[in-house]
Amino acid sequence: MNSSEVREPGFPRCVLITGATGGIGGALALEYAASGAKTLILQGRNVERLSELREACQARGARVLTHELDVRDHDALMAWLAAVCEAEMPELVIANAGVNINTGPQGQGEDWQDVHRLLDVNVKAVFATVHGVLPAMRKRGHGQIGLVSSLAAWRGLPETPSYSASKAAVKVYGEAMRDALGDEGIRFNVIMPGYVESQMCFDMPGPKPFLWKADKAARVIRRGLQANRARISFPFPLNLGCFLLSVIHPAVSGWILKRLGYGD
Repeated sequence: MNSSEVREPGFPRCVLITGATGGIGGALALEYAASGAKTLILQGRNVERLSELREACQARGARVLTHELDVRDHDALMAWLAAVCEAEMPELVIANAGVNINTGPQGQGEDWQDVHRLLDVNVKAVFATVHGVLPAMRKRGHGQIGLVSSLAAWRGLPETPSYSASKAAVKVYGEAMRDALGDEGIRFNVIMPGYVESQMCFDMPGPKPFLWKADKAARVIRRGLQANRARISFPFPLNLGCFLLSVIHPAVSGWILKRLGYGD
């Protein structure tokens, strides 16, 4: 029995993932291929990794299209998305591309050019992805868009202020778009992972409690998207802790973060 024969009811036949060469993106591609997606459209910058993913997902029964593109070229990104939506009609789009920066080993602060690059990828490219795929979805009257934020969106971490702010922007944007377009049959879901094994995660300073493997995260994300959960946040203990840090007084949350080893 091939993967397409065990596809669950309501499962998307065609899935598009940006940032597919990253830890979570690659795990999501493999998860959807194994779960029955007929077509996967994978964007990334690492040609070798895209080729590896294509072969691995094809071995699981999926038809795979790959596209090498730097999402900072927003015009090129939107043009490609419009074309691929016309040709393939993806039912689910996951805006996953992202980068991280930090304040440095001596806390010297973030470099402005790095901040500019981060905002181009983490915020503007996410918004551009939505703008690129939304016209086709609205024309069809249905579609789903998952936006990858982070638990850092609840309360900024002192080592990664720009990253935290960018993920907060994605969270708020996704929540607003869910309310704005739900009546048109367009589903928006905000994905808020904690620490997930990836190079980007390992490059981040500070403690990494409740670290998950990427395949586990991908499975939880897929199930959350299929259930159309407004917010897919995990793991539970870290999500609860981050949420509580966001609602208590900043002086208290800052003190707690220092006690936990952040901002020393």
